[in-house]
Amino acid sequence: MTPASGPIETAVAVCASHGNDPALLIEILHDVQAALSYVPEAALPQIAKSLNIARAEVHGVMSFYHDFRTEPAPAIVLKVCRAEACQAMAGPDVLAQAQAVCAGRDDVLVEPVYCLGNCALAPAAMLNGRLIGRADGARLAQAIAEADAGALP
Repeated sequence: MTPASGPIETAVAVCASHGNDPALLIEILHDVQAALSYVPEAALPQIAKSLNIARAEVHGVMSFYHDFRTEPAPAIVLKVCRAEACQAMAGPDVLAQAQAVCAGRDDVLVEPVYCLGNCALAPAAMLNGRLIGRADGARLAQAIAEADAGALP
């Protein structure tokens, strides 16, 4: 879905495309974020109104799920798994390496997350939606270089 003229109009259009069904709140939030690259705080009251639910419910879903953003994401988002399997396979070291590789870059967000579903290849990371198994500083630096060169989304 392409963004309408603004975030509120986009939220209204996305809600309408889902039949203003409150049971589809998560899907609606994902679609708003896909259209705008984030879910603006200003759109939350309109989403609640369109779905005829409390603003607190929309806010609760937004704050519970780590994938939803209230500000535009930078060009590169690097998620590093912090779940048990990755922790056991040097996950804390990978997070520190990721932070070192990305230090001083405003166009990269390093985000610790809890489980990327790639436990068999722990430690795991994800760069702009692409899974990286057996992650280490060198593999992360390579993936970021590929993203910089336009080879990754």
